[in-house]
Amino acid sequence: MTTDIIEFADMAIPLADGTRLSARVWMPVDADQNPVPAILEYLPYRKRDGTAERDALTHPYFAARGYACLRVDIRGNGESEGIMTDEYTPQELSDACEVIAWIAAQDWCSGNVGMMGISWGGFNGLQVAALQPDALKAVITLCSTADRFADDIHYKGGCLLNENLGWAATMLSFSSRPPDPDLVGEKWRDMWFNRLNADTHLAEIWLEHQSRDEYWKHGSVCEDYSAIKAAVLAVGGWGDAYKNTVPALVENLSAPVKGIIGPWVHKYPHFAAPEPRIGFLQEALRWWDRWLKDIDTGVEDDPDLRLYLMDSVPPKSWYHTREGRWVDQRRPKIETFILGDDGLAKGAYKFAKIIDSPQDCGAMSGEYCAIWLGPEMPGDQRGDDALSVCFDSDPLENSVDIVGASKVSLTIRSKQPTGNIAVRLCDIHPNGASTRITYGVLNLTHRDGSENPVSMPVDTPITIDLNLDHIAYRLPKGHRLRVAISNSYWPLIWPSPHADPLVLEGGNLMLPLLNEGDKTADNFASPASAEPQKTETLRDSTHVRRQEINRATGEVKLIIKDDFGKIKDLSHGLITAEIAREIWAIHPDDPLSARGETHWTQELWRDNWHIRTETKSAMYSDAEKFYLTATVIAFENEKQVFENTMTKTIKRQNL
Repeated sequence: MTTDIIEFADMAIPLADGTRLSARVWMPVDADQNPVPAILEYLPYRKRDGTAERDALTHPYFAARGYACLRVDIRGNGESEGIMTDEYTPQELSDACEVIAWIAAQDWCSGNVGMMGISWGGFNGLQVAALQPDALKAVITLCSTADRFADDIHYKGGCLLNENLGWAATMLSFSSRPPDPDLVGEKWRDMWFNRLNADTHLAEIWLEHQSRDEYWKHGSVCEDYSAIKAAVLAVGGWGDAYKNTVPALVENLSAPVKGIIGPWVHKYPHFAAPEPRIGFLQEALRWWDRWLKDIDTGVEDDPDLRLYLMDSVPPKSWYHTREGRWVDQRRPKIETFILGDDGLAKGAYKFAKIIDSPQDCGAMSGEYCAIWLGPEMPGDQRGDDALSVCFDSDPLENSVDIVGASKVSLTIRSKQPTGNIAVRLCDIHPNGASTRITYGVLNLTHRDGSENPVSMPVDTPITIDLNLDHIAYRLPKGHRLRVAISNSYWPLIWPSPHADPLVLEGGNLMLPLLNEGDKTADNFASPASAEPQKTETLRDSTHVRRQEINRATGEVKLIIKDDFGKIKDLSHGLITAEIAREIWAIHPDDPLSARGETHWTQELWRDNWHIRTETKSAMYSDAEKFYLTATVIAFENEKQVFENTMTKTIKRQNL
């Protein structure tokens, strides 16, 4: 049963320090007379244009079923006043608690509040829940993390992710845009210049913290899972970077918790790719009805963890559909394989193999966090396999269902005190094609933890353990399982300063397999959504991802150009356009040749009002330091009105 709803384009939420936050709100038309629970989504991504199409598919659905839904811009973004200085700051979380208290006190609210969000909104939903605001009863978190250092876009296994620069460039561009004068009036220009003058190259902040210090512990809910009292529904995708959070939350939260992981990239699963999509909004409504309205919807009887077991497919950089089935995973059984001269086997072996990968090994790694619906997924691994040390099993006599986090133990001898290692688990098809099943990377100085990295002893055998990302994947009969090991993985991670080879002297793989007792858990409804936002496409989106090799110098470049198109919102006339460009360059023989460059263009139009910002950033390094630059240039009606360049030199620390 649904009800008529009303929408507010710009509801003001006052904070104690005088800052006005802006919310787009949907609620039943009679909520003032019949108060309803509220659902908050709290993001920096601009409700007016950035997430408007997505929001229109989602929030009106809940509102029509008896909820007040608020899409609030974090301070310093969209039409919200103030300045944003970093992600997940104490100020951001404190503001969220104020917002929740304000919502709960409104005449149209019953006093119960839930938080829902993907990525940034999934992160801060968990972080706010750990602060235990009185009115917050439930959270739905998607594509998020419990550990900001180990499992975000900055570092992985202690290795510096190139996404650290890439996402900083994205936020530099996003934050350079003004509010919409149609909502804030004449003060739009003052608000814009306040933002431009405060715009920060966040990569500088993140790169100042190269170990798991207090900066990263703040907002990492794994520091104290017991602090979360709200009921948590956690959702993720195998095509996303944040595969490990859902199992971690299900295993560690003492509050009511359930988990779902599908085949998707970094998107809401009612419109995500690859298909099959699910009725996410119906699942979310069951969650809200139980924990915000105290209706018995059966969610507590759902399996703790529902996983999509993907079938083997030929490797491609993009899939529209992944065949497979849903399973209810309880506890996997572990099968151990030994690394030896003859590949993966069951007996003990002793050997010495040289790991000496060129710096461009990893060219088919795909995007760290596939998000833009372009050709971003890992392609055929044969090229990277050829640059790695590989251990293959015999052809499988029966299919094998890998479900969980595989673990690799390796005995390594190093000639340098620093170094990286990457391990990929691959499905080798009968025709030789190689599909990446899962992977992990490790900065060897972080082998005993990331709080206090320790240099590798030179020319001394050291045994290290490396957990690969969670996955659910069926390896068919007749295929082979491959462990591929390299000491570089570009352009996913920044290279170690030294190119010296490692010596591998032994190892094993612990493979988690689906228990025969685990059952099919496919009870999802078909996708549903509210009516789409009415828009007009003025320029189609295009996505380019290509590799270039300079035959004269040997330099290898990955060139990415994502034109997100030009869109007019027919409800209020605002036209938006954006283009992102990235270049990742390296010479196969020289780790110190690595460099990353980005360039974003943002444009906004309405009638005779036209704003454009150009933001550029770059990073390179020598053996001792990182060098970063970033520039923001702003134009008003094609006249340049602002320019600022930021530079920073940061010492490498066990990196």
